[in-house]
Amino acid sequence: MTERKPPGVSFESFVDKQIRDAQERGEFANLPGAGEPSASVTETVYDELWWIKRKMAREGITVLPPTLALRKEAEDTLIAAAAAPSERVVRRLVEDLNVKIRDMMFKPPPGPPLGLKPYDVEEVVRQWRERRAGGRPGTSGHPGGGPGGGAD
Repeated sequence: MTERKPPGVSFESFVDKQIRDAQERGEFANLPGAGEPSASVTETVYDELWWIKRKMAREGITVLPPTLALRKEAEDTLIAAAAAPSERVVRRLVEDLNVKIRDMMFKPPPGPPLGLKPYDVEEVVRQWRERRAGGRPGTSGHPGGGPGGGAD
């Protein structure tokens, strides 16, 4: 608002006129959250980091504890290994993942326990070969025969 309130005009009527003029110019159209219900102040707890959380959500950034991030990376790596174009790529992916798992096992960061052990590279390669040949993959759904990975 750049213009000043003229003398003799009440503040309320001056502001109302400014809002009405802006509405007529369409300055309130297409604002973020338009047409969506606003969060009720009484239903939410004040969070002084709300703006950081909103920016992170908008930017697609997530922050996980290191152990949970490695679990997610393990899932993604096993999916990538299943779709790998060659056995060499499968081996490299799983071996690189195992290095990270071993590092975290021996130097645990703060946060929840990792709950993973290194995967059996040969078992992952065997399952990859079966999928490539059109056979059935392992029955457990996880390389190494269980949810925690394979034997070392």
